[in-house]
Amino acid sequence: MLRLETETGYWLVMHPDHARLAGAFAQRWGNERFLPPEPREHVLRGIARHDDGWAARDAAPQITRQGKPSAFSVELVGKYSAFEEIDLEDYLAVRDRAVRLIATEDPYAAILISMHTYSLLSDHADRSTIAPAQLPLLDRFLVDQLAFQKSLREQVASNRSFAKGHTSNAAIYDHFRLLQASDNLSLLTCVDFRQPATLLHPLPTRDGGHVPVQVRSAGPRHFVLDPYPFAEPSLTFQFPARHVQGKIFSAAEQLQRAFQQAPVETLSVTVSAS
Repeated sequence: MLRLETETGYWLVMHPDHARLAGAFAQRWGNERFLPPEPREHVLRGIARHDDGWAARDAAPQITRQGKPSAFSVELVGKYSAFEEIDLEDYLAVRDRAVRLIATEDPYAAILISMHTYSLLSDHADRSTIAPAQLPLLDRFLVDQLAFQKSLREQVASNRSFAKGHTSNAAIYDHFRLLQASDNLSLLTCVDFRQPATLLHPLPTRDGGHVPVQVRSAGPRHFVLDPYPFAEPSLTFQFPARHVQGKIFSAAEQLQRAFQQAPVETLSVTVSAS
């Protein structure tokens, strides 16, 4: 779940919907400077469905120790912490399910999702917020993800339907970077982040280079990107969210009732070159 605090409560966005928004960004990615993703179908599937494993968990939202919805919030942008608020074993099972759900359908997409998961839990995770007794559980999970990636890469490499250049380590890593960038822009959207940011990794350009993309807020859910990676000078995307009333909940069941009773509404985000 992702949350944006309002005067009377929170906008809550489910992880799969956040991922679909990331996929919508990736679908429009590419212009005279930035390369669009190829093999397109597989890359877009990996980006749009990288959080499918969260569907059941998000349908029954939990609360933090303070009684707030347990969710990614503006305070966590640029961090991957607060593991003391979650059951690590259950959390890792959700992350693993997100990879394996797609693997039987599309090994190429699954590689990207596994790389995203691995990066979150190795490059960005705050290990100090994980109980020492649970660190071996995390480390075993990371080893298993690398082994699964290896088996998926072997499947992809033996599939003659892929062009040779599309299965190279460099190409796959560029697509992982695009997943990270699209995911990050979607996260910034869902929490309406107002500070300057960068889309994590330098992105591939048509001249063979890579450049970072800077993000600046120009108002509520309106971001200016520089350099700009889309063909149209301004684009607006829509995504579903529910607004729950109340700031503090005495029990998860109270939040779940509020969430289930809240109508699904449509929010939008605009990205532009200036």
